[in-house]
Amino acid sequence: MSDTNHGVLSVVGIGPGNDEHITPAALQAIKEAELVVGYSTYIKLVKHLIEGKEIVRTGMTEEIGRASAAVEQARSGRKVVLVSSGDAGVYGMCGLVFQVLGQIGWKRGDSPELRIIPGITAINGCASLVGAPLGHDFCAISLSDLLTPWPAIRKKIEAAASADFVIGLYNPASGRRQRQIVEAQEIIRKYRPGNTPVSLIKSAYRRKEHIVKSDLDHFLDYEIGMLTTVLVGSTQTYYFEDYMVTPRGYNNKYLMDGTVLDGQTPGRSLVLDESGRPIAEKMERSGEA
Repeated sequence: MSDTNHGVLSVVGIGPGNDEHITPAALQAIKEAELVVGYSTYIKLVKHLIEGKEIVRTGMTEEIGRASAAVEQARSGRKVVLVSSGDAGVYGMCGLVFQVLGQIGWKRGDSPELRIIPGITAINGCASLVGAPLGHDFCAISLSDLLTPWPAIRKKIEAAASADFVIGLYNPASGRRQRQIVEAQEIIRKYRPGNTPVSLIKSAYRRKEHIVKSDLDHFLDYEIGMLTTVLVGSTQTYYFEDYMVTPRGYNNKYLMDGTVLDGQTPGRSLVLDESGRPIAEKMERSGEA
């Protein structure tokens, strides 16, 4: 295929959707596009950026059609942007684009040229609104069983809860799907106390943004829907001045003045006591640190 007919497909994450949180690279890709493809809700978020451009918008559950249309139009030589909220590679359209490309036998160097432009994910955007809940190891799990069997999702929740990850729950509930978030709470409560911090963030950085700070025992008392992201703290997470904070673990090795605790060495693995806990934790509990 000649260079004059070499199209470009930019798979763009628009973050929460407001201009302040769309990257310059994403804005530039949208500006250069001839055709913009996306879910109707996401198209509305960037409608002021795409005036005068050709638009293909589809509804929910029509993802395959969107990806196929974007690939086909770009393959014909056009500059196409496929928009996703958050990051297109995180529960977004990017993986599906690769499936479509694989089906047509696309190879690197073929048309279209593929550009993947990252965006702020829901879990990152939501975390910034409530403090520093992702300060240590975390994971994201979607509770939607439309494409993944619920028993497989249950196993992931069990594994994440038992390993003490901070857990971001995507797609926690919908009008027809209410039991999954209840079961998720039941699983996590086996491994964490009822006062574990939980934040509910709806429509982060959008006009109807709503935030609730709660705990593991009580967060189901509040409205939870498809636009809500649920952040469940680890056993180390706490509230400080209404901020949700998960410490990185510096107190296992240092005092807050930077002094290294006895038995620990900067830049080296933590030294553990006979029970498998960092020595600093044992000292702190006994009042020695």
